[in-house]
Amino acid sequence: MTQEDTAIGKIVDQAFASECEFLAALVKIATDNPPGDCAAHAKRARELLEGLGLTVEMHAPSDATVRAAGMISATNIIVRQRFGNGGPTIALNAHGDVVPPGQGWTQDPYGAAVVDDPVHGPTMYGRGVAVSKSDFATYAFALLALKRLPPESGELKGVVELHFTYDEEVGGEIGPRWLLAQGLSRPDYAICAGFSYAVTTAHSGCLHLEVTVKGRQGHAAMPESGVDALAAATGILQAIYDSRAELTARRSAVNGITCSTINVGLISGGINTNVVPDQVTFRIDRRIIPEENPAQAEAELRQLIERAAGAQAGIHVEVRRIMLALPLKPLPGAERLTQALQRHGQTFFGVAIGEHGVPLYTDARHYSEFGVPTVLYGAGPRTLGEANGHGANECLRLNDLRRATATVACTLADVLAAS
Repeated sequence: MTQEDTAIGKIVDQAFASECEFLAALVKIATDNPPGDCAAHAKRARELLEGLGLTVEMHAPSDATVRAAGMISATNIIVRQRFGNGGPTIALNAHGDVVPPGQGWTQDPYGAAVVDDPVHGPTMYGRGVAVSKSDFATYAFALLALKRLPPESGELKGVVELHFTYDEEVGGEIGPRWLLAQGLSRPDYAICAGFSYAVTTAHSGCLHLEVTVKGRQGHAAMPESGVDALAAATGILQAIYDSRAELTARRSAVNGITCSTINVGLISGGINTNVVPDQVTFRIDRRIIPEENPAQAEAELRQLIERAAGAQAGIHVEVRRIMLALPLKPLPGAERLTQALQRHGQTFFGVAIGEHGVPLYTDARHYSEFGVPTVLYGAGPRTLGEANGHGANECLRLNDLRRATATVACTLADVLAAS
């Protein structure tokens, strides 16, 4: 362990009780998305950050922009801390919105209870404690550790920015992308919320399409009097499910990402039990591996739907894109973050820190699309499943929070010192 690692580790340890209190305060405020009413959480986060001596900027898109994203309120937070003159700007992004708790909890989803696990030590429970309110704490206290380094540790040059946003669950368009598009931040590097035991350097993309199949209603006693939209939709759905075999054969070379996938997750339609259904609507989730061309993937899927619909007389089909999240691919310069996180992570965790991709899509892609070398790393276990992310009894092992905070702080110090 270097002198820098030792110094930063001690600072993180000294502030760790405060870091846990900071995280608990954020977990206790609901930010379910939907419905996406996150203004109260942003206000509380501002109070907590200012209580740590940080200067906080609040940037809110227009009400119309927020409503168009399907939310009620979303205020973006930026904290900027300069060290010395010159140097790069490093953005740290985590999202405060969460999926609703759902059923099956044995802990209060918004209680932030800490249970002493006999294997993993103190563990905090609550919706968002791992995904990704944890990294509000990781990043804020990593920044504080840099501020508290003694002068003899060496001069740092550059800017650390905290980007805390509230729309990841609906795509990140009015959070990270909006901040970048508005020119409110122009980082040279970005680290986005992730887990502790591997650096994520790539992820799959995702296409959501809404398909509306239109026929003509008729009396169920005389089915021939109508044009059955559900029967037509069944043919289209069968074509979609039949395409799974071909997609499964498209394998990714990225460790952690297997293949392309397709799923139908929502379906609605019909008028009544005794009426031939005149309209059926369903939504498709198509995961796009980094090796695929997203535009080509969308064109292929639209053509498949059109071919299947064309076999049905009297049927009209409308296809609407809901979302296209591009895959995350490593950009030149990202290896600088990856290598530093791996080196310091191994120091604090005592195990090798891997590099992998994930089949999810994240806000990290927005930074990458603006040309910013970006990786994902933060507080959490080896897998989303271990944290019960998006499930009941979501949890965070607090020792992972402490060690991830030190790892991120040392990585920031490396990059700012090298400049």
